[in-house]
Amino acid sequence: MRIFLMTNVFVDSRRDLRERAFQALFSLEFGGDNLTAARFAYTYDKNEEEEAELPLFLLTLIQGVSDCRREIDKNISNHLKSGWTLSRLTLIDKSLLRLGLYEIKYHKETPERVALNEIIEIAKKYSDEKSSKFINGVLSQFVLERK
Repeated sequence: MRIFLMTNVFVDSRRDLRERAFQALFSLEFGGDNLTAARFAYTYDKNEEEEAELPLFLLTLIQGVSDCRREIDKNISNHLKSGWTLSRLTLIDKSLLRLGLYEIKYHKETPERVALNEIIEIAKKYSDEKSSKFINGVLSQFVLERK
């Protein structure tokens, strides 16, 4: 079963791997384990054997979000407008916020603005304009706080 169709010509670029991390994180909302989700997201449209080596950046993003999920969710919840909770968010928005916040706050390898812009671009592809603006608004607060 395909969840999303990848049309990115930049296979294995950081954007491509972020997008695949998002897909894996989204699928984990329905159960499963990180490695299986990562392998599926990475290989399903590549016609590669299941034993293909998974990129470290992809695995780092997925495992990092999973390891820090409780703290990430608390941070996101604290930055939502009054009356909003994580449970009110769509699974797409929630997965994108988690991935974006992980990269902004915990993954020091990526500049914060780059991480923010990349998540917004992925949001535009998988969601609508309203969601991408919402994600931008929430994650921008974290970038501004760190300055």
